Amino acid sequence: MPRPPLARERVLDAYQNILVADGERAATLEAVAREAGVSKGGLLYHFASKDDLTRGLAARLATLTDEDLERMSAAEDGPIAYYVRTSVMEDDALDRTLIAMTRLAQGGSATASDALREVRTRWADAIRPHVRDETALDLVMLLSDGLYFNNSLAEPTGSPAALGEFVPTGRALAQLIDLVVNATTRTAG
Repeated sequence: MPRPPLARERVLDAYQNILVADGERAATLEAVAREAGVSKGGLLYHFASKDDLTRGLAARLATLTDEDLERMSAAEDGPIAYYVRTSVMEDDALDRTLIAMTRLAQGGSATASDALREVRTRWADAIRPHVRDETALDLVMLLSDGLYFNNSLAEPTGSPAALGEFVPTGRALAQLIDLVVNATTRTAG
């Protein structure tokens, strides 16, 4: 009897969840199988090793990035504003996959490091036509990195007030976005 198509996704979800919650060392094949509700043999049917799981997660990240780039290109306020605004973590599928891949990269996974570099390159390539030069692109990318990092400083309450202490929200975020767009798209006179 063929395995249900969702079993593979459940296994990847379990791997990702363990990475996010407990880190790379906790993400053993046994723990992933248990979290996914499959036997170890069921897990091995879809992923023969942790390296295969990591490659599966890298493929998921590539797909989620494709979707994000589509939203970026269609954003009414433009790619720069979209990129900065979405650097404030929303705990969505892309955020969770990025965190999981970061945990793997921190543990020495070349596959994860390569996947993260590829994502960042693709975002930069999408923004590049909308900024005046490479320095302006660096400003957008590094500001985004800082916003994303500062998400981790807020208390895990999920409240905008807790996040607002370290990451601008609401009107403050809108003002920051306007400042960055103006600074990176207009030439100084």
